[in-house]
Amino acid sequence: MSVSRLVILLILAVPLPTLGADSADDIIQRYQLEQGTEPVKERPGWRKPKKILVGGFVTGMIDELRAAYPDIQFVAAKPGEAARQAKDADALFGICNAELIAAAKAVQWIHFVTAGVENCVSVPGVKERDILVTNMQRIGGPIIAEHVMAMTLAFTRGLDLYLPQQAKREWKRVTPPGRMAVVKGKTLLVVGLGGIGSEVAKRAHALEMNVIATRASGRTGPDFVSYVGLPEELPKLAGQADFVVNTAPLTLQTRGIFNAAFFAAMKPEAYFINVARGGSVDTDALVAALQRRQIAGAGLDVTDPEPLPSDHPLWQAPNVIITPHVANDSDLGFDAQVIVTRENLRRYIAGERMLSVVDVGRGY
Repeated sequence: MSVSRLVILLILAVPLPTLGADSADDIIQRYQLEQGTEPVKERPGWRKPKKILVGGFVTGMIDELRAAYPDIQFVAAKPGEAARQAKDADALFGICNAELIAAAKAVQWIHFVTAGVENCVSVPGVKERDILVTNMQRIGGPIIAEHVMAMTLAFTRGLDLYLPQQAKREWKRVTPPGRMAVVKGKTLLVVGLGGIGSEVAKRAHALEMNVIATRASGRTGPDFVSYVGLPEELPKLAGQADFVVNTAPLTLQTRGIFNAAFFAAMKPEAYFINVARGGSVDTDALVAALQRRQIAGAGLDVTDPEPLPSDHPLWQAPNVIITPHVANDSDLGFDAQVIVTRENLRRYIAGERMLSVVDVGRGY
């Protein structure tokens, strides 16, 4: 079973939350969600939806959506029948692939309850038809940033070495000289200073780390980032960092950017942490860098391939922490995702500016 399939099944097992104290305005302010530049009613072809095909996590909301909007037909996608069901749909919630887009000639809007949309925006028809795509930008940023800091501190405090000792019930110092360190004064490089990257930078700065970053949209950044470079500066900045954190979306430009040349540019005492997408990494090059001690270690919540096969050499590589794509899991539930979905549907029907609009050309 794929990780994405497992995540969907786990989410569907969680009771759908009801609106509590948080309103759409609360969520927008808390996560600094951005609105589209123009009202959706000004887009060519916009019309109030009559039929929406629903899949994935959003299926758990379908009864509530039907009750709130009785004039709209919400149809749960059935395995093997989704393309047929999509033929007269006006929107897709939680699902998107080439077969669906080819069949869904009337679709004007695709909404996701996750941040990653690379598999959808790479379908040629999405861009060619100028289909509106919205997602969950920024929602998972604070949670994923905590996962990054947990991995960072696990390495600096030797937890990756002492947890196995605990399992063996051995009271023995196993950290080599110089391994136990403090993060104050260390340099952390954020690759992709977007919603997640900014949350990582904020927490690293609070621990008195020096934060530098790259971003594709320009050199501007928050005050707690000391330098923001462009993507072409990545090799130079890698050589300055004690920790490199990948939070960049997977696009044609970012696929495989962490390759043999990149790892050779890193300091031998530096760590690589990936909480974005496994496809950004040349996995063979990462394994080689670890085995040759070109870098000090790696914290990986995502891999390529994923799930990681049990016989993959990454499992045996030195100084590696692997978690199975769980960086976005928390005790907060999915209230924010539910509220954003409801709010975007309300806005679409009303023809207003939408939340978290994906730049299909850029891929995020």
